[in-house]
Amino acid sequence: MTDRETDAPEDRKPQSDEARSAFTQPIGIVAQAPVAEEDSSSTTSEFALPDGYSVPPAEPVEHEGSAFTPPRTYSARQSPPAFTPPHGIPVVRLTKEAPWQDRMRTMLRLPVAERPAPPEKAQKEDDAGPAVPRVLDLTLRIGELLLAGGEGAEDVEAAMFAVCRSYGLDRCEPTVTFTLLSITFQPSLVDDPVTASRTVRRRGTDYNRLAAVYRLVDDISDEHEEAASISLEDAYRRLAEIRRNRHPYPGWALTAASGLLAGSASILVGGDLIVFVAAAIGAMLGDRLAWLCAGRGFPEFYQFTVAAMPPAAIGILLTLAHNYVDVRASAVITGGLFALLPGRALVAGVQDGLTGFYITAAARLLEVMYFFVGIVIGVLIMLYVGVQLHAQLNPEGVLSGPQRPYWQIAASMALSLAFAVLLQQERSTVIAVTLNGGVAWVVYGAMHNAGDISPVASTAAAAGLVGLFGQLFSRYQFASALPYVTAAIGPLLPGSSTYFGLLAIAQSDVDKGLVSLSKAAALAMAIAIGVNLGGEISRLFIRSPGAGGRRAAKRTRGF
Repeated sequence: MTDRETDAPEDRKPQSDEARSAFTQPIGIVAQAPVAEEDSSSTTSEFALPDGYSVPPAEPVEHEGSAFTPPRTYSARQSPPAFTPPHGIPVVRLTKEAPWQDRMRTMLRLPVAERPAPPEKAQKEDDAGPAVPRVLDLTLRIGELLLAGGEGAEDVEAAMFAVCRSYGLDRCEPTVTFTLLSITFQPSLVDDPVTASRTVRRRGTDYNRLAAVYRLVDDISDEHEEAASISLEDAYRRLAEIRRNRHPYPGWALTAASGLLAGSASILVGGDLIVFVAAAIGAMLGDRLAWLCAGRGFPEFYQFTVAAMPPAAIGILLTLAHNYVDVRASAVITGGLFALLPGRALVAGVQDGLTGFYITAAARLLEVMYFFVGIVIGVLIMLYVGVQLHAQLNPEGVLSGPQRPYWQIAASMALSLAFAVLLQQERSTVIAVTLNGGVAWVVYGAMHNAGDISPVASTAAAAGLVGLFGQLFSRYQFASALPYVTAAIGPLLPGSSTYFGLLAIAQSDVDKGLVSLSKAAALAMAIAIGVNLGGEISRLFIRSPGAGGRRAAKRTRGF
């Protein structure tokens, strides 16, 4: 070995495999200095804000929509913007000359997002408005009085919506059934809704109270005022006064009115003075017995059953005494039936069905059926007793008397007058409804007695005129149509057909009895449909509040 080989340096010796790793820096490459890590604030993530952009300060969150805080807008004139549908919102112009009933019905038939914004009204800066629960409570109390008084479900919804809208709750949805009222308010699309409900447990016929509630709603929803015309406290005070008000007629006047109603009805079916007195006495006895049962807590079914017995008993006694007194005893029983037939509930039930409130309509008609069954049981009990005593009851003798048109017109007006007193109407409406009842009987008599037209068609035409005139009267007075309509249909009630059917059943002629009762049901439906149709026809003479009128429901069957 030479000296050159032995003197070779150590770094030129061959290295091991570990020194030749793939991660080892190759010989001759100068390693660069490591780069310092960037600050976290200069990150380039795709979720980071770009340089030069400043985050705007967050707006304070408004806690709106709680059940214990007032709404942000007092008069619903600055409500939050709603969602605009792609097809746009149709323009609906509400005329201020139209009654509030028509204006509110037009808005209720529109979706919430398509309802027109109400005109702006003056409002104080520090006035935040009443709390939402108090407004909903007032609305439910007003709706309860209207529904308990016999008002239709559509008119009750319109009144509730008018009250809520006047106090700033424009995004509300009222719901009315036969025994339950509920209303839901949603401040905006992102807030939780507030819902309140109230049960209607007691019902009564007091049209004087009904008219007072209508005046209250009309004052609350006055569109001509620059600010809310009635505060919430004043509305509560007036509502309490309405509840405390006494009836306009005393008890003895109601009993006398029931007697006048039955006596007038007996004149309509051919009775004379003796029949008038007998029918009046029987009806007044039945009224007192019904009051006695009501004071003891008996349901209305038994009250109708007991009230139907005295007129039938007096008619049977007069039939048994035919050797001494020659009277048309069947007219006495027929007159007593006129005082008991539930025409008010029937008209309201059919009206609810025709306007789309089928649950409420079914409940009202079921109530009518129960009342009618109670009357049938009371009369049938006495007729069975009369048949066992061999009383010569002649059903054809009721209407076989001579036609006395002038006496019958006067009797029809007296019947409507008595009916108005029984319904506790205001004295200012009694004259109008009395004339309306006389017109109804004139139309019926001219079509059926003089023209030999079907009694069902004649009744429907007369009831249509009653509904037309009643709606025009109510729009002129900005009041409910019930006080002008219900009492006026009294002369058209199917008392004779009902008596014929019950007497035939009592005499074991069931087929003939069912035919007569079916005719009575057809006459009752003709009255209800005619009244509703007359009210709809009246809209042709009333300026419509919307651009296209009141929207109707679309077809649910067929194509």
